Amino acid sequence: MKFTDDQIADIGEEIISVLKTVYDPEIPVDIYELGLIYDVQISDEADVKIIMTLTTPNCPVAETLPQEVKDKVKAVENVNEVELELTFEPSWNKDMMSEEAKFELGML
Repeated sequence: MKFTDDQIADIGEEIISVLKTVYDPEIPVDIYELGLIYDVQISDEADVKIIMTLTTPNCPVAETLPQEVKDKVKAVENVNEVELELTFEPSWNKDMMSEEAKFELGML
């Protein structure tokens, strides 16, 4: 089934809402505001590809966090398949955080 641009936009907003419910256990800020999500691509058939990183390659949640992201995004209504690519290029740094995240962590 092909979705319209508006439907894809709605699915995208829903995905972002879900991503904001996933937290890095070491930092009290969600992974979206932290800037760990580099890209979310959604095809006409609502296949989703997420490119994300972790705060460090040795992050204690390296196994569980990507799986949690994948499971939560897959649960979004109308989402078909979810492919998750973990990358460390470019490496995450504090500049990638949103203003809100920096404020939350007392960095502003």
